[in-house]
Amino acid sequence: MGNANTEMNKNAVTIRPEEAAFFAELARDWWNPKGKMASLHEVNPIRLGFIRGAVDAHFGSDRKDIRPLGGKSALDIGCGAGLVCEPLARLGAQVTGVDAASDNIAAASAHAEASGLDIRYMTGEVASLDIGRFDLVTSLEVIEHVADKRAFLADVTARLAPGGLLVLSTPNRTPASRVLLVGAAEAVGYVPKGTHHWEDFVTPEELEELLGECGLEVTERRGIAWRPGKGLHLSDDEALNYILSARKPG
Repeated sequence: MGNANTEMNKNAVTIRPEEAAFFAELARDWWNPKGKMASLHEVNPIRLGFIRGAVDAHFGSDRKDIRPLGGKSALDIGCGAGLVCEPLARLGAQVTGVDAASDNIAAASAHAEASGLDIRYMTGEVASLDIGRFDLVTSLEVIEHVADKRAFLADVTARLAPGGLLVLSTPNRTPASRVLLVGAAEAVGYVPKGTHHWEDFVTPEELEELLGECGLEVTERRGIAWRPGKGLHLSDDEALNYILSARKPG
């Protein structure tokens, strides 16, 4: 199925030019934990905690192993300036990061080099890049920005090696997310104005159905919630945001 999808989607355009341009403007500020991307820095440890748990469950690695991805390849689609790529590299993976915005890739490459990390970064549509298949594919807070979600997920699936692990996160399309993630968050500057378009959010049920069409099996799904005194955390509450893992048969 992977090869068929790759051929089918080589000419499909999933990147919206206006979305790529929007995030390119933020490239220089991406690594500033108190800058315009502060919300990503806050949620990143939560997402990475889920990824680590999914990696251990999927590959059978020991929680105490500091390099559970040693000898494995990882791809982060929509990598921005590398907030997920760098931790994956430190977990031992050979990492490739792909993003629609060349400014993001330039910022990611410079930061990785300064950090002494060997990460391959590339710009463009993932379906059009000759990059092979990967043991682990991540795409976090990306699908809500693409034009054709079904084609995008087919391209993502085509990049997974047989038996590979996929981790996706995205906002849920609920009344709460419309009020808090779009209205309030942008009004107070928690995220840059124009970051989110509520009608493009995907519900967990919709996403699981699309993944099923691609032949993937969802193995875990958790909400990412916030509450006073605890902050952001993994939860059964999926009203705002959720993250899931899925496996490709092999």
